Amino acid sequence: MVRRHEITDTAWEQIAPLLPANRGRGGRWADHRTMLNGMLYKLATGCPWRDLPQRYGPWQSVYGRYRRWAADGTFDAIWSHVQTRQDAVGRIHWQVSIDSTAVRAHAHAAGARKKGSAQTKAAQALGRSRGGLTTKIHLAADGRGLPLALLLSPGNVNDCTMAPLLLAAIRVPRSGRGRPRTRPDGLIADKAYSLRALRRLLRRRRIRCTIPQRADQKANRAARGGRGGRPPAFDRGLYRQRNVVERCIGRLKHYRAIATRFDKLAAHYRAGIVLVSVMLWLNHDPQNTP
Repeated sequence: MVRRHEITDTAWEQIAPLLPANRGRGGRWADHRTMLNGMLYKLATGCPWRDLPQRYGPWQSVYGRYRRWAADGTFDAIWSHVQTRQDAVGRIHWQVSIDSTAVRAHAHAAGARKKGSAQTKAAQALGRSRGGLTTKIHLAADGRGLPLALLLSPGNVNDCTMAPLLLAAIRVPRSGRGRPRTRPDGLIADKAYSLRALRRLLRRRRIRCTIPQRADQKANRAARGGRGGRPPAFDRGLYRQRNVVERCIGRLKHYRAIATRFDKLAAHYRAGIVLVSVMLWLNHDPQNTP
């Protein structure tokens, strides 16, 4: 019987071949599915690793597997595979929306070891903002509200500065021959992304954007009169679809270890978001419903 927060049989069949095989050292590995279910339980409940139920095996094994898969790119490979499979059957809607959300960092998230200048708070995506010590998740979602790409930054980083990097992170490999798809049909974002440099980038990449202007930009254009030029095109009806990325963020934050950051290392926190993103894709597939 599949318990709450655990992966279904059909979803497991999709990702099981992508997990590393037994290395042959120190005896056989514990069952991958049991370990994965333990990770999902931890992310859903936000409990410490030491408090995992005994049915998932020793917590050290679950945590060690999580760290290993975060470091070797296993979670990212699964996410990429699921996106490729969905794109092959035309289920990715390429009208992409982007947004960000600030996540409060728990006291346990502070205190990462400082081994040189790279191990600063900024390197671990921690920064001071109005909410205290926070991390910001920058997310790109497709037209169905499923995560395509994500980035982490300190909580005091401006959204628009991360937009070009977030667009560059969109990369869905083809199921056959051909380059990965990296260009959306269109981009929807709120006025925090209304930056002239970003609009130029989108025009250069031939991506239609739907971004409202800020009040100060409208005032500056009006003050310049005829020299201000025409305002950028804006489709108010299309802009209503931006809520899909907000709903996606809401679904991610249903997992308590995502809604509050407990991980000291940004790589471990990001791995949890990637794993939850994989689950959102799998659970949205009609073939994987229990």
